[in-house]
Parts: sequence; C-alpha cells; structure tokens
Amino acid sequence: MAGFKINDRLKELEAQGEKFVSFEFFPPKTDEGVKALMSRAERYSKQEPVFMDMTWGAGGSTSDLTMDLCITMNGNGINSNMHLTCTNMEEEKIDVALKTAKENGIRNIVALRGDPPAGQEEWTATEGGFTCALDLVKYIRKEYDDFFCIAVSGYPEGHPNAIKKVENEDTLTDAEKGRLVKMEDGLYVCHDADFKGEMEYLKAKVDAGADIIITQMIFDASVYSSFVQACRDYGITVPIIPGIMCISNHGGFARMTKFCKSRVPEDVVTALGAAKEDKEQFRQVSIEYGIKLCRELQAGGAPGLHFYTLNLEKVTLGILTGLGLNKVPE
Repeated sequence: MAGFKINDRLKELEAQGEKFVSFEFFPPKTDEGVKALMSRAERYSKQEPVFMDMTWGAGGSTSDLTMDLCITMNGNGINSNMHLTCTNMEEEKIDVALKTAKENGIRNIVALRGDPPAGQEEWTATEGGFTCALDLVKYIRKEYDDFFCIAVSGYPEGHPNAIKKVENEDTLTDAEKGRLVKMEDGLYVCHDADFKGEMEYLKAKVDAGADIIITQMIFDASVYSSFVQACRDYGITVPIIPGIMCISNHGGFARMTKFCKSRVPEDVVTALGAAKEDKEQFRQVSIEYGIKLCRELQAGGAPGLHFYTLNLEKVTLGILTGLGLNKVPE
C-alpha cells in the first residue's frame, strides 16, 4: 500500500486547525524483537499517527532491516518515514535504497548524515559517498524531484559537536543562557557565532528541498520556542516538529542527554534521580513530566508531537492518556 507525503497531510491538518502525533522506532537485533515490534507498531497505529519513523542504525548497520520494516508497515496501512544516512553509504547504495523505497510506495525520507559506526568516535565520509545531510537532500531532489517528502533534523540547543564547555559564564548572552546545558563536569553551550552557522546550514537544507524539520529530543519547551523563532528569523518556514523522548529508565536518560548535550530543567533531573530505584515510581514521574512538557509545547504552537518511543509503550501511552489523546484508553 502506498503511503502519503507527510508535508501534504500537515498542510491539511493546519487548514483544519488540528494537531497530530507520530512515533519513532529502531530496528531490533533479533527475529523475536522484530515480531514484537511489528505487533507494537500495529497497536500504535490505532493512535492514528500521521507517520511512524524507522531509524537506519549506526553506520548503516540495519539498512536492509529498516527497509523491510518500512515496507511491512506501509503494507499494513502505516505511513512510514524511513531514515536514510550517509554513513557507510556509497552513492550506489543510496540509489538502491531510494529506488526500492519508491517501488514500494514509501513517500517519506529522513535525510541524515548519521552517527559514526560502532567503535568509531569520529564520523568520516565513505569514498564515493556523501559528506553531509545537505548533500543527501540535494541528491534526492535532483534524482526524484518531489516524489519524497524530505525531513531533516534540527538541533534546538545546537548540534552536540558545536556545544562547547563554558569558560566564563559572565560573558554569556541572553540567547546563550537560554541554550545553556548543565553536565557533570560543568556548563556547556553553543555560542551565538556557532549557532548562527547551525541556522545557516539548516536553512541551506530547507532551501535544497527539505519539507519538514524534526527536532532532536526536547526536554525544555522554552528551548523549542526559541528555536522555532530563530528558524523563522532566518526565513525557515517549514513545519518544525518537536521530538519527545519517552523516558523509560534513568540509565538511558542519563546516557542520551549526555550524548546529545540536552538542556534538561533542574527539577526534572532531581525528580527522575529521586525515583530511579523504583521502576513504577520512575515511570509515573516520567509520564507526568512528559504530559507537562507536551502541554507546554502545544501551548507554544507545536504543529504536532513526535515521540521517541524507544520501542516501548507504557510511558508513551501514559503521556497520550494524560493529554486526552489516547484513542484506545485502557
């Protein structure tokens, strides 16, 4: 079954004054995990999401499975949004992926540079491949015109590589203070000059043909609002969808926020830390925080809510229930 372009649907929803939800998954490592995920995706489909993402995997390690899962989801009536990265991908492999996607009615691509392969700290371009997401966006548009809706990532605090340790807090501008990230070894920020470069690069991706922006996981609604305003100031007019991490355990939360250098409100850090030894209490704190964050994002004009599910359900559905959006209440 052919999918539909996300950007076309978002225009319809905007005209109707309606919001939406969407979900992201990653390819499991085992056959049993794949079966469980497909069952879960089928249950998630009852929430009537505009789309479901499937990640590509570090270093393109799950590329074949990502494609298979997206084809299966489309066949089950789920509008898939397939991640495609430059990592370990020569132009020929990109061609095969895009051709296969088109042949199977996949209409949506998330164009990413990608993370380094496992065991490799720094990202390097593959010989005969692309150097960045901008190259990939340009190539997709050149070869496939407007067949695909292209999504790109946005980094409200700045890309992790552009976030540096603060040497003197007194010199920070108000804008920098709004992006300030507290980590174990001190304060970090994407300085204004670096953030300007980030915005110019994002604008270039949109000018090259990107239709929507999906943000890195957001923990502070004010960071999203400031990012949206910055985008508009730079002439970026496409929809900007906030990504919400559905926090399932403290270890994963700590790892991801450290890796992404995410700005997290101090009260959230404290509440999650206090509940980390009690699984049920931690889940409840996570759900309550997720509800509060989503309400603030909605109040700030977010067109929809994109949930990083971590291939799980309870926290995501708990948040949807608290928002009055769960279409299959328990």
